[in-house]
Amino acid sequence: MTERSDKKAAERGKKWERRSDERPAELMTAALRLFAERGFAGTRLEDVAASAGVSKATVYLYFDNKESLFEAVVRDTVTPRLEQADALLDAFDGSTPNLVRTMLALLEGVLDGPLPSVLKVVIAESGNFPELARLWGDVVLRRLFKLLHRVVQRGIDRGEFRSVNPSDIVPLIGAPVVILGLWKQSFGVHTEIHLDPRAVMAAHVDMLLRGLSKPAPGRAREKGKR
Repeated sequence: MTERSDKKAAERGKKWERRSDERPAELMTAALRLFAERGFAGTRLEDVAASAGVSKATVYLYFDNKESLFEAVVRDTVTPRLEQADALLDAFDGSTPNLVRTMLALLEGVLDGPLPSVLKVVIAESGNFPELARLWGDVVLRRLFKLLHRVVQRGIDRGEFRSVNPSDIVPLIGAPVVILGLWKQSFGVHTEIHLDPRAVMAAHVDMLLRGLSKPAPGRAREKGKR
C-alpha cells in the first residue's frame, strides 16, 4: 500500500471514529422527536434507526432496548441542568432569596429545551409503563428534591426563611415548571389561552419568597398580642 493510500485510510478511520462518537447523540435526538410525536408505546427502534439514517442493528450497538434508549434521553436532557444547579448551590455565597431566584431562572430555562417533550411522555405513558415513572423518580426527582431541600434548609439555617418543613416546600418550588412544560406540549397547543412563562415564574418566585420570609420583629410581636 502506498503512502498516499495509507493516509487516505487513516483519514477514513478518523472520520468513522467521529461518526461513531456522534452516533448516540444522533439516535437520542431522533428518539426524542419520535417519543414526543408517537409516545413511548408507538415508537419502535426501527423507526428511530430510520429517522437517524442507520440500520436497526446500529441502534443495538449503543442501546440494549427501547427502555435503555429512553433512559439515555432522560439523562441527556436533565443531568446537565442538575449538575449545573448543584454547582451553583455549592458555590453561591449570596442570600438564599437570591439563590432561589437564580435557581428558578435556571429551571425556567429547561422549558426552551427538550424537557417538556420528555415530561409529556413520562406522564402520558407511566400508567402502562410504570418503569418510566420509576426512571423519572430515580434519575430526576430524587436528585432535584434533595437539591431543593438543601436550598430551603440553607435559608432556614441562615435565618432568612421562617421555620418550615423543607420536604413540604420542595414540591411547590418546581411545580410551575411542570405546569408550564405540560402547557407548552399539550394545552397551550390546543387552546387560545396564553401563558407567559416568564411572567408566571416571576409571580411564583415572588409569592414563594413572601411565604418563606420571616415576619419582621415588630409584626411578630403585634401578632402575638392579638
